[in-house]
Amino acid sequence: MELSRAANTVPERQPEVWERVPPRNRNFTGRDDLLRSLRQNMNTVTAIVPQPQALQGWGGAGKTHLAIEYAYRYRSHYDLVWWIPADQRVLVPSALAAMAPYLGLPPASATGVEEAAESVRRALQNGDPYRRWLLVFDNAEEPGQVEEFIPRGPGHVLITSRNPRWEDHFDTLRVDVFIRDESIAFLNKRLRRDVPTADAFRLAEQLGDLPLALEQAGALQYETGMSIDEYLEQLEEQTSLLLGVNRASGYPLSMTAAWKVSVSLLEDRLPEAVTLLRTCAFFGPEPIPRDVFRRGGKAAAASPLGKILSDPILLARALSELGRFALARIESTNRTIQVHRLIQALLRDDLAEEEKRRTRHEVHLLLAGSAPKDPDNTDKWRSFEELVAHVIPSGLDGCSDPSVRRFALDVIRYLYTSGNYQSALSFLKGFIDRWTAADGAKHPDVLIAHRHLGNVLRGLGRYTEAYETDRVTVGNMGAILGENNSETLRVANGYGASLRARGDFAAARELDEKSRTAHEEHLGPTSPATLRLLNSLALDYALTSEYEAARRLHQETYTESSDAVEGVSKSFLLQAWNGLARAVRLCGDYTEACDLGEDAYAYGVKELTPDHPYTLLAAKDLSIAKRRAGETAEGLDLARDTHTRLQRLFGDEHPDTMAAAINLSNALRTAGDLDEAFVTADRTIALYPRVFGDRHPYSLACRGNLAILHRLRGEVTIARDLNREAVKELIVKVGPKHHYPLSCAIGLQADLSALGEHAEACRIGGETLTGLRDLFGEDHFLTMACAANLSLDLKAAGADEEAGLLRANTMYRYERPLRSGHPDAVMASRGQRIECDFDPPPI
Repeated sequence: MELSRAANTVPERQPEVWERVPPRNRNFTGRDDLLRSLRQNMNTVTAIVPQPQALQGWGGAGKTHLAIEYAYRYRSHYDLVWWIPADQRVLVPSALAAMAPYLGLPPASATGVEEAAESVRRALQNGDPYRRWLLVFDNAEEPGQVEEFIPRGPGHVLITSRNPRWEDHFDTLRVDVFIRDESIAFLNKRLRRDVPTADAFRLAEQLGDLPLALEQAGALQYETGMSIDEYLEQLEEQTSLLLGVNRASGYPLSMTAAWKVSVSLLEDRLPEAVTLLRTCAFFGPEPIPRDVFRRGGKAAAASPLGKILSDPILLARALSELGRFALARIESTNRTIQVHRLIQALLRDDLAEEEKRRTRHEVHLLLAGSAPKDPDNTDKWRSFEELVAHVIPSGLDGCSDPSVRRFALDVIRYLYTSGNYQSALSFLKGFIDRWTAADGAKHPDVLIAHRHLGNVLRGLGRYTEAYETDRVTVGNMGAILGENNSETLRVANGYGASLRARGDFAAARELDEKSRTAHEEHLGPTSPATLRLLNSLALDYALTSEYEAARRLHQETYTESSDAVEGVSKSFLLQAWNGLARAVRLCGDYTEACDLGEDAYAYGVKELTPDHPYTLLAAKDLSIAKRRAGETAEGLDLARDTHTRLQRLFGDEHPDTMAAAINLSNALRTAGDLDEAFVTADRTIALYPRVFGDRHPYSLACRGNLAILHRLRGEVTIARDLNREAVKELIVKVGPKHHYPLSCAIGLQADLSALGEHAEACRIGGETLTGLRDLFGEDHFLTMACAANLSLDLKAAGADEEAGLLRANTMYRYERPLRSGHPDAVMASRGQRIECDFDPPPI
């Protein structure tokens, strides 16, 4: 990036991080008083930390250039400087998230855009690792769309906006047109010659001292050699024409006339350049990737733009002319084109309605034709990010072309897979509204958009809305597209996830079993969509106490995913791998679960980064396996580290963070730290009803963990009441033949025994043992734990012979191969009660 060599502006040092700041305007002049006031305001501490500052003024007044100049002039005072385009909310999270690696945080490809953006905001607010930072939110029109992203920390925030309402939020400096001396100095610098003061005065007066108009006039005169008298003659002619027509309101007459002069002369010189400029007017005001015209050219080949797009030499010449006339900013380093929003508005208003419609459609085809085809591929996310800025400004939602609709839905998929859920939701609402109005609620594109809506709502944790959306969409798609259509099958898989999130495990299993047959028959047994469905069905089996079936299906899914040549991502492979390790653990084979879990975790660290959500889920499950296998210290260390990482990424109220906190509490209890275990469990269990609902099986089963801790702390009555209620509610929710109520019943049995109610403990224990034998057989770890505990209660109740026989049978089973050294076996041999806690699996 070229910097000024002037002695008074070259800093002693560069910031450690200097990203996305536009190039400095080498013709910048004046505004020293504004810059000094801005610097003084930045250093004014109010309410402990510096307050954000806003530069407010009308379009073309030079707010952005003033912010750029501030960043360059004072860059030696900062360790990090970052530029954030903010005229659309969708652009802000991505720009913030891109900062994550520079702050030692996981990238957006690992955590999702919104989570990465939030972790960046928190890090800046805390001054970690930099306290001296500058963020520039450029063109932030609506305070409500941006304010949530602004960190209130030790660094500085600068906002540029045309909206005067920022005065109600932060200190604001008004950026007006140049004073006359500044205009004269600017023209001398822009024309690169000494201009007679009287001539410069006349030109500045005619242009209203508007910086953008002066830039246009200066560029045109410099490039063409036109004198000021000649330019003023042209300007007077254009002004007279404009005064005689219905000129669009809101634009300074001087700017409109100056633009007209430039475009008129350029049209005589190279009309193709004007055609290209008019096309750029229908993109957004953010930089347009040059590759849009290269990759998307075939889509617009039949349009007037086709001649330019098919001739790279002509295209390069047209771009060069636009840059020379200051009608566009051409960035060769980033290979982008940018047209000022005011010039875009003037260009659009100068066209007849039919020409507007045609040009706008050309832009839609260019965007669709230049987009990558696989939004799930993280290597392509940068390309999507560059295009997203132009979706709303181009009016893409109003286009019915099939290729453009596909592109629109691919944008949604990109936003979803990159974790930018709020932006995806906002786009979807617009698409669905426009497409429904145009084509009806049952049009296939509308139904597919609703499928994406269900995914996004689940990603946001809005499970009830996701369930209703998926339920209706499944029915509509089945009726209109057919039960076996690929889109119908995909939304059915999403509906299964909504059922699991709702706690309707049996219904999810029934749906997924039905879908399996259709997937295998119509999509193929090893298609990526079928493998995702099989993974979901394996989750269903585990959630409905079919551990062996879950193990077999997870193994099949993992094997097929490992052999897949394309269509299976590394993150899905890790999901399948870790799902298999979890199923093996649930079957009681802890050593094998540790071995598998170690391999899965190592794969995630190597291929997806240590902080990828699926890597952290693998770490959490490995921690549980180690705890179950008796590796208490290792399990606790991994549990603590995993919870800290998830908490940092997602905050406390994310299901993955909550599950990691439950694991941490269980690990702390196993290690003997009851106080920290209780605090962690108590805090986390209170979150479950807020996220999942009061009667969700996870909310109920987690109470069993809290009951164990209450009993171990001597609060046995509280423990009994918690377990009794949990068992009762779980039976209503999932039925009596399910491991959740049976596990809590084991805890209730222990509570009753501790209260001296041995007969009742024996009754509950006997019923529970029968239920576990029917469900899992004699040799499952839950069955044996219940049997070992029941033998203690029988002895306490005076049934010594029955207790002895049950204990002998249980110890015999513990002493079989692969069971020796089992932590439960050790406790049973010592006559100690075995605790059966709960770890919520992913849904």
